[in-house]
Amino acid sequence: MQRFIVMLLMLVSSVGMSQRLPNRKNTIENMRLANEYFMKTWPDPAEKIVLDKVRTSNLWTRGIYYEGLMDFYKIDADKKYIDYAIAWGDGNKWATWFGVKSRHADSHCCGITYIDLYQMDTTQKQRLAEIKASIDLMLASDKVDDWTWIDALQMAMPVFAKLGVMYKDERYFEKMHQLYLHSKNVEGGGLFNAKDGLWYRDKDFVPPFKTPNGKECYWSRGNGWVVAAMVKMLEILPKNAKNYKEYEEMYLTMMKSLLPLQRKDGFWNVSLADPDDFGGPELSGTALFAYGMAWGINNGYLSKKNYLKPTLKAWDAMNKTCLHPDGMLGYVQSTGKEPKDGQPLSYDKKANFEDYGLGCYLLVGTQVYLLK
Repeated sequence: MQRFIVMLLMLVSSVGMSQRLPNRKNTIENMRLANEYFMKTWPDPAEKIVLDKVRTSNLWTRGIYYEGLMDFYKIDADKKYIDYAIAWGDGNKWATWFGVKSRHADSHCCGITYIDLYQMDTTQKQRLAEIKASIDLMLASDKVDDWTWIDALQMAMPVFAKLGVMYKDERYFEKMHQLYLHSKNVEGGGLFNAKDGLWYRDKDFVPPFKTPNGKECYWSRGNGWVVAAMVKMLEILPKNAKNYKEYEEMYLTMMKSLLPLQRKDGFWNVSLADPDDFGGPELSGTALFAYGMAWGINNGYLSKKNYLKPTLKAWDAMNKTCLHPDGMLGYVQSTGKEPKDGQPLSYDKKANFEDYGLGCYLLVGTQVYLLK
């Protein structure tokens, strides 16, 4: 009997240990390490990015980084982060990536941080001018079929939501929802598969398309962008907003669908339904899913019982498997649209753009830090 009690206590203790929260000091230090690596690599945040072609730094990948940095600032209020973000906006003259007339979601992603920085100092009208003008042009049009790929939801929905809240104007919410519904229900016959609770990246991957092993092709990072977009909707919109409940239901559906797909090592495969389709560690999708889970726990949408262990397992995996001693992040899939892009991944291989993976890492790290 005594032996049974001892074994029971050991079991309870091991369960408690497995869900022990990460040391906050270590969490902050890891995030600082990764961020410092990037800031040292890019001392001039407005410097053009030269790869296969020259791109200005207000592109979507950098917009995701600054979104993560602004979240990180909430738990590590170092003025240099804000200075770095302002220098980025100033250097790009607070312009959108493709210009004011562009309806492209990638062009609007920079606006997430532009709006945040404007709200910090509303005398700086130039920070808001072009992004608002660009979105207002979309409001004035009946066109709603722009978001033909699921990444677009994260790139642009937060901009519409922030403007709607700032101006108390529900037209932004309504137009955003029309664009969202096109992606969900109309594009390619509907990019959301309600049966599996996951999204096809774009119409190219809607059935009859299958992975090489005959499975549905649900790209990890693409679904991660949708998770992040839903989190931002629940975070930004008033709870009594007309379509709040739908975003909440989508978020909860995806969280439930993702739970059994996590690998034993804490990561999610780039091809969610097919572990043999370039299976292995990958940071960006994993970070976005864990971000969604940690945020849900922190805000009362998800239970610790079901989601804390997977969240901590993912965070631990990213730090042990991806984070270098100098702050570089390995195992980040390069830009693309499907599991095969940028393969093979490795600890030492850099993604073609080093910014968006870090942005995802900062988003999840902030929420892990806030866990209680």
